[in-house]
Amino acid sequence: MKLKKLTNDLNAYLNIFDFKDYGPNGLQVEGKEDLEKIAFSVSATKEAIEQSIAWGADSLIVHHGIFWNYQKKTLTKQFYKRVAPLIKNDVSLLAYHLPLDAHLGVGNAKAVADLLGMNSLMPFGDYKGMPLGVHGLFSKPVSAKSLEEKCKKVFSKDIVLASPNKESMISSMGIITGGANNEWVEASKLGLDAYLTGEISEYNWHDAIEANVHYFACGHHATEKFGIQELMKKVESDYNVSVKFFDSANLA
Repeated sequence: MKLKKLTNDLNAYLNIFDFKDYGPNGLQVEGKEDLEKIAFSVSATKEAIEQSIAWGADSLIVHHGIFWNYQKKTLTKQFYKRVAPLIKNDVSLLAYHLPLDAHLGVGNAKAVADLLGMNSLMPFGDYKGMPLGVHGLFSKPVSAKSLEEKCKKVFSKDIVLASPNKESMISSMGIITGGANNEWVEASKLGLDAYLTGEISEYNWHDAIEANVHYFACGHHATEKFGIQELMKKVESDYNVSVKFFDSANLA
């Protein structure tokens, strides 16, 4: 597998050029051209990079890359120590942020919706003209309390549920994974019963309850580890390469 072809294929499949993101999507660090082993992880952390290199990866594909609009443009201190092993070992890094959140095939929100048994999925949320997640329906209404328990199992962690009444039934829900804590308002505008994301702020708790929206905060990392694995399955299926996912103990 050639790095250039993989990059071009994924860029097109994830429709990256229509997104105005917080950082660059696609190839962030260029390594060797021939790829046989491709690692995947949620974030390009020092831990994930070292694990990928130890496994013998030629490339690492992540959701959270190493370059963001808000950061300093210098490779120094811990940032240098994170990136240097990629360059020294000729390992490429590809990152797909908002395009992977929103994708209706392998996206984070779509993957979560599937795990929770939702259907009739449609694009949801908006950031500069592009969707951020999905909204959909449950085949049968579920109580907020039972959905809370299911989320604990799906995300393998305790979650936060801000609910006007845990016995109330939920038929519809919007999902934007990660740090989209204020986008519950979009769910309210559409008349959805519930909203699921990764994080919640203090004021979101009260505001959502008062607006009669069931707000599920299930962890930033926890809600964003499924899309990258769906992308991994696609890469494994489409190309003759070995793949491996490296998870993190990140509780945030």
